[in-house]
Amino acid sequence: MDDPDAPYLAFNDLNSNGGLLWSDALARQAQREVESFRRKLKYFFMNPCEKYRARGRKPWKLMLQIIKIAVITIQLVSFGLSNQMVVTFKEENLMAFKHLFLKDYSDHSPNTYAVYTQAEVYTHLSHIVGQFLRLRNITVGNHAHDKDGRFFTPLLICQQFYHNGSISPSNETFEIDAQVEEECLEIYPVQPSSLPDADLSNFTLQFKRLLEVNVYFTLKAINLQTVQHHELPDCYDFNITIRFNNRAHSGRIKVDLDNDVDINECKDWKVTGASPKKIYYTVLFDVVIILTCLASLVLCTRSLSTGVQLQFEYADFFVKHYGKRVSWSDRMEFINGWYILIVISDILTITGSVLKIAIQLKALTSYDVCSILLGTGTMLVWIGVLRYMGYFKKYNILIITLRAAFPNVIRFCCCAGLIYLGYCFCGWIVLGPYHEKFRTLNTVSECLFSLINGDDMFATFKNMQQKSYLVWLFSRVYLYTFVSLFIYMVLSLFITLITDTYETIKQQQSDGEPVSELQAFISECKDHPNSGCYRVDDRSSTCLFCCVQRPSDLQERVEC
Repeated sequence: MDDPDAPYLAFNDLNSNGGLLWSDALARQAQREVESFRRKLKYFFMNPCEKYRARGRKPWKLMLQIIKIAVITIQLVSFGLSNQMVVTFKEENLMAFKHLFLKDYSDHSPNTYAVYTQAEVYTHLSHIVGQFLRLRNITVGNHAHDKDGRFFTPLLICQQFYHNGSISPSNETFEIDAQVEEECLEIYPVQPSSLPDADLSNFTLQFKRLLEVNVYFTLKAINLQTVQHHELPDCYDFNITIRFNNRAHSGRIKVDLDNDVDINECKDWKVTGASPKKIYYTVLFDVVIILTCLASLVLCTRSLSTGVQLQFEYADFFVKHYGKRVSWSDRMEFINGWYILIVISDILTITGSVLKIAIQLKALTSYDVCSILLGTGTMLVWIGVLRYMGYFKKYNILIITLRAAFPNVIRFCCCAGLIYLGYCFCGWIVLGPYHEKFRTLNTVSECLFSLINGDDMFATFKNMQQKSYLVWLFSRVYLYTFVSLFIYMVLSLFITLITDTYETIKQQQSDGEPVSELQAFISECKDHPNSGCYRVDDRSSTCLFCCVQRPSDLQERVEC
């Protein structure tokens, strides 16, 4: 007789087997998702050559960076040579002005040029005025007086002095009104008929209350040497200031000449003997560089965006499959710092190239700003080459060491910087009156930094004045302790910090230990770039097609 419960038992067995099959199917599907995502991560962190073998994707960014390095370097050299002509023209004009307007000036006495008597002050002022009036007949350059409309702009002699005062050093008494007054005299190259004649002999200096005498005038010139380099010449305005500094009232009036240069587009020009096409060849070259940098900017920005998206995908994946949160260090591995460096370089180069075109077309004259942008952009481009050097194992350890040691180096420099600033302030206030290198905080910092590097050490000790034995003795203690502390201790610790990081990284690479959870997760994928699996991932999340096409690699893919 049949068991009446048999159908029910068979149905339960069927449900049980079906549940097991469904669980196995879900487990296999989850495993396939893990392997597919692991393969996706591995492909993301491949170098350009491996990506080409994996999917046949050509390394456009690599080729573009190589081209960009070449063209940007050529552009920088070209602009540097052009800018060098501008700088040379400015410096040589400044030297010419000093010889023209400063009486008995010598190239060997720029810091000692001074006058000591009232007669010398008047003599020097008369010399300046005379040279200014005779400029067209004595200069060997193409200098000329400045014009404001129909009239020439005048030379101004201005004296600044205390409003009132009575000074008697013999009685050790004085009375000073600290309010400063200014009195000026105008002298024209060609005196307008509507103005009275100006005479320097009627200009009396108040030596007892005198602070300084300033002479102001403007000269014009044209830089013709650029024509030989297929560039349009610029017109220059030299705003010259000659200062007689008597603020110390020490009996020595220091005399100095300086100029501010304005570069302008010439109003009317005509160039013969040079093809106009050659002048605009560099503009076309700059346009090509702008387009190249724009392409690089788009590609690197896209890669950065892909990295950010994959970072969030990786974080969600780990929470879903492993129930763990991804560490911040693992997240940052998706943000490629080299791409950020290249993006900044591209932006600087594009901006600098636009300014360079404007300068060549005489719409702008911002040589300094353009130099900073192009120089910084080129520097970052060459630094970006390290990214591709890092694909070689022997070079990669250097880059990894710099990246790993950077946080510790910053913390160490902050601590050492506090000691350094303490020595700076102490040296400035104590040694400043007795040593030229300690007169300002800026020079103190430069001097101490030179001492750290072993530069100019003997001169720093030797040039200390011995007017105060106590300060001289303090200077010895100060300098010896600084040199001993920073050279023998701080620098040694700094080098040890880098060396320890290098040894740690080297040991990790030799042991083959992954340095992060992300790298450990990726390292479980054993698929080679040329296995064909990475091409399949574009159409399917499984490795079935990969296994069918290359049966010899079946065991390897199953283990992946």
